[in-house]
Amino acid sequence: MIHAKPLRSFTEHIFRAIGCSDDDAQLAADVLISADLRGVDSHGVARLPGYVRLYDLGRLNPTPTIRVVNETPSTAVVDGDRGLGLVVGPWAMRVAIEKARVAGTGWVAVRNSNHFGIAGYHALLAVEHDMIGQAMTHAAPLVAPTFSLDKLLGTNPIAVAIPAATEPPFLADFASTAVAYGKLEILQRKGQPIPEGWAQGADGQPTTDANAVKNGGALLPLGSDREHGSHKGYGLGAIVDIFSGVLSGANYGPWVPPFATAGFMTADEGVGSGTGHFFGAMRIDAFRPADDFKNHMDTWIQRFRSAKAVEGKHVLVPGDPEREMESQRLVEGIPVHETVLKSLEELGERFGVRL
Repeated sequence: MIHAKPLRSFTEHIFRAIGCSDDDAQLAADVLISADLRGVDSHGVARLPGYVRLYDLGRLNPTPTIRVVNETPSTAVVDGDRGLGLVVGPWAMRVAIEKARVAGTGWVAVRNSNHFGIAGYHALLAVEHDMIGQAMTHAAPLVAPTFSLDKLLGTNPIAVAIPAATEPPFLADFASTAVAYGKLEILQRKGQPIPEGWAQGADGQPTTDANAVKNGGALLPLGSDREHGSHKGYGLGAIVDIFSGVLSGANYGPWVPPFATAGFMTADEGVGSGTGHFFGAMRIDAFRPADDFKNHMDTWIQRFRSAKAVEGKHVLVPGDPEREMESQRLVEGIPVHETVLKSLEELGERFGVRL
């Protein structure tokens, strides 16, 4: 167990060591630590060595010139200059927020970026401005569309954050797959099987092998199989890929470059620029008075939480489990698996930073 403060400081030092500015290092560390605090361990400091590998491979620019390359009053395309997605994402989300201030809504497509951490972090940036925030990103092809043996899509998450009055914000943040690949990595480190429905083997059959995707298999779309609605998860993932890649000018489909931790993957010849994202901000008072809306969101949240539940359970509102985990981990610390700890210690030795 490591408390958030020293883990954050260590992470900042590593980002500065590869050339990031102080502000960018702090922001990137904040995105990663927020994932760990919220219990999304697959997207926290476990990803830090991957960003360093991207830098080593020349795929990551630690001092990017992020810029708007096309815009209208309510839309923009942002080029991330191969920067950290952890930095490019919030930059682009701020553009969407400023567009929404003027036009009521703001929509920003991003190209030439990298892995941006948890989508929910970016969506939540709009909430403090009395706006609804949306964030999505595509990722390297690990997912087979329904009935496919080929991997053509990434886990392609979607996040929507909605403010309330006295209640915490509503935050839905989920992959368009049955599970994020990072969950397989966690079970790989533990030497444990995966539940059936997460992945298929190279032959297209269901598997519980945590290494199946590395060995020619694929992750499954949300729904797992056609009988349980996998075509819907496939559709969601396709929408994210088109918005993030085809619309922005980034790579898309099987050409999205892999994150550096996926050592079993190689990038095919690209059809665009880097990795892409898509962000949206919607000013609530463009629809109705913000206070009225937020008061009704309180009512909505409270009614759903008070729903009659099956014995031993209670109904949650999206965002509840992560907030509960954050409260716990701020006090008790963040659990870091020994494999992740070893990789962080190796980074520390390389850059002269103690964890």
